Amino acid sequence: MTSRPATPTETPTTALIDDLVELGARHDAAPTFPHASLRLLVGAGLHRRFAPPATGGDAWPDPRARHDAMRDALRLVGRADLSLGRLYEGHVNALTLFGWYATAAQLAWLAHELDRGAWFGVWATEAPPGVALASNPEPHLTGAKTFASGAGGLGFAIVTAAPEAGERRLVVVPADDAARTDASRWRVRGMRASVSGRYELSDLPVPPDMLLGAPGDYDREPRFTAGAWRFCAVQLGGIEALLTETRAAMNAAARADPIQRARFADAVAATRTAGFWVREAADRAADEHIDAIEIARMARGVVERAGLDVMEAAARIVGTRSAFDGERIDKIVRDLSLYLRQGGPDYARDQAAQAWLDHDCWPEDDRLW
Repeated sequence: MTSRPATPTETPTTALIDDLVELGARHDAAPTFPHASLRLLVGAGLHRRFAPPATGGDAWPDPRARHDAMRDALRLVGRADLSLGRLYEGHVNALTLFGWYATAAQLAWLAHELDRGAWFGVWATEAPPGVALASNPEPHLTGAKTFASGAGGLGFAIVTAAPEAGERRLVVVPADDAARTDASRWRVRGMRASVSGRYELSDLPVPPDMLLGAPGDYDREPRFTAGAWRFCAVQLGGIEALLTETRAAMNAAARADPIQRARFADAVAATRTAGFWVREAADRAADEHIDAIEIARMARGVVERAGLDVMEAAARIVGTRSAFDGERIDKIVRDLSLYLRQGGPDYARDQAAQAWLDHDCWPEDDRLW
């Protein structure tokens, strides 16, 4: 499937989103890995736009301009299909890590793989005892990654691995080996097409040129925690799509009901508030600001609350129809319900609160105290 030409009243982005929505429904119903949707993103130039310039990515005047464009791209893909948005966010994260830590030789390799249309992910989640980097007799991995989005469908993944001594390393591994993939337990109501299964890494050799960066690079702050703004941007896109679908589904009786209008107004306010926080989190991360971590942590909670509020508003405004199989509202709600369950939300909010008790973490020109 190729994106249809835009009509005089549409932008190419609108046409692309429409096609991704249609494909997303198919991939969710099957469920299947969204190869066709990823091909559309390649055709739209979003596949390598945020890659390092040395590999053919766009050149940006400054980090904020890159983050502005990235935020909009993540939101738009999330509006179309949150499963696809999860995979796209992982790809963008991987390209960012290459930009920060890759050698010239690794960038040349990345350019070649992007030319071939390869997609990348970042996998850090693991069950005990985790993934280790062993050295005897030759460097190799042991263990497996869990909740590995795109397992078996992506070309490559950047995985974290604990060496025999020191801080954990980043290793680039093939991610498309069916024999290493186990998606049998990914039996979920939402985010089905993300195929976030288990990927076995044991006995996988690690050539020196597949080690990315130095020990501890993945965990360096504020880059590690502040990077949460990216998945918040995808979630925001899903919330925006749900608000749009709810508005379209409001019949004359609902629009004439002041209680339903008040619910809709609250949903608009929640969505826009989340958008403001995601924008600020992206800006602070671009600057690697000292308070980027606390802004990102607070943004996570604001986006989660907005998602929960808009989901409830959609159910109350649209009613039973919102839960029918095949309805777009139902798919968005199922996807959001799972995607919002990021690890440690209460801890992140508590850490942000402690920082705000110490000082106002908002930008210097608009602080309350």
